[in-house]
Amino acid sequence: MASKIFSVNQYLTEGCGRCKFFQTSQCKVHRWNEELLLLREIIIKAGLKEELKWSMPCYTMNKKNILMVAAFKDYCTIGFFKGALLKDNQKILISPGENSNSIRQLRFNDTKQIIKIEKLILQYIKEAVVIEHAGLKITAPKKEQVIIPELQEEFVNSPKFKNAFYELTPGRQRGYLIYFSSAKQSNTRLSRIKKYYAKIINGKGLDD
Repeated sequence: MASKIFSVNQYLTEGCGRCKFFQTSQCKVHRWNEELLLLREIIIKAGLKEELKWSMPCYTMNKKNILMVAAFKDYCTIGFFKGALLKDNQKILISPGENSNSIRQLRFNDTKQIIKIEKLILQYIKEAVVIEHAGLKITAPKKEQVIIPELQEEFVNSPKFKNAFYELTPGRQRGYLIYFSSAKQSNTRLSRIKKYYAKIINGKGLDD
């Protein structure tokens, strides 16, 4: 069950609260604590405002989201909300998934990597602020969401489940739809939906 946290300091000391390892040494946040603290220092140096959004550190300028910091199993990241618009001459930005139209990440698995490109990180942040200040937008290709019959049946059986699904971010919805529909057999699709039922109810994405 998800646990609500209230500050970035709590995130760094206890975890994001999105899984069962909250407040334990197994939490991914603790694995990358030194790296996260260093990224925090650099980002604050760039003049961004620190906030807690979606149970993760989010950094803004004039109330506009610029980037987020997150911890994963194999790395920690800076995720630029409009990273697809960054020039990225060094070709170091990574898309978090093949269906991600806007977010691009810088990934790290030790402090030496971060220190080595600190100036470049600051340049990318500065460019991201300019992009946001200019009001530039990313036009995502229109894709019709195909609700498979098994999922539609679950929506009919449980309005609560349906509401929870549509309260997810578009990216999380898309992730589930791709995963559910990729199974060839109806029984497998239904099994996948049942397996992730609780995560959807709790507002979590496929990989959260």
